[in-house]
Amino acid sequence: MKFGFVAKHRGVWPVNLMCEALGVSRGGFYAWLTRPPSDRSRKDEMLTAQVRQSFLRSDRTYGARRVWHDVLEQGLSCGLHRIERLMREQALRARPRRRGLPSDLGARSTAAENVLDRQFRAEAPNQKWVADFTYIWTAEGWLYVAAVLDLYSRRIVGWSMQDSMTSQLVVDALMMGVWRRGKPTALLHHSDQGSQYTSEHFQQLLKEQGITCSMSRAGEVWDNSAMESFFSSLKTERMARKVYRTRA
Repeated sequence: MKFGFVAKHRGVWPVNLMCEALGVSRGGFYAWLTRPPSDRSRKDEMLTAQVRQSFLRSDRTYGARRVWHDVLEQGLSCGLHRIERLMREQALRARPRRRGLPSDLGARSTAAENVLDRQFRAEAPNQKWVADFTYIWTAEGWLYVAAVLDLYSRRIVGWSMQDSMTSQLVVDALMMGVWRRGKPTALLHHSDQGSQYTSEHFQQLLKEQGITCSMSRAGEVWDNSAMESFFSSLKTERMARKVYRTRA
């Protein structure tokens, strides 16, 4: 590190002065200059470029673990701690922003048991779907976004967007999933106890489609953590650094 400092600043201060101040020999510095870089240094240099590319491609939202997964997908072998060190050396740090959310003041008419019981793995598609909706701030006001996620593939199978929190918002998201995947034969649908999901409108749709209803316990966000995780990633990676001009 000392020799690197001397090499970087030798156009500013004399080499012998810096070597004396840092307690290293001038001859050692020039020997270091001509010495070929080690295998570790060469790999660090290659990894540094990949780390920075991944971080910038994520719009500066990825932390070390996600950058690490990106690097591994490129076929490069390294540990998480190494990625953390390289990001620290480049001062690459994700800084998500949060905004206060509006309250759901709708009346709750029906609540179901927590059939899912935090079993977030499925053996095949269209066995377990989890659902929720979130809020996106725009210059025109809040945009409400509902989504349905298949726990087998972790893909969003249905979604909808509206300028108000109504039962139609979550009905449209579920119907898109049914339309794209076909009418289910034995499907579990899990959500929180929001008034949109407990409404007669939505509950009737579940009955018509033969879908079993499951709901999180009151105040237990971990009961639907797979959906919470998706929306957290969506906001951090796509919404935290910008404000949309319109809902459209």
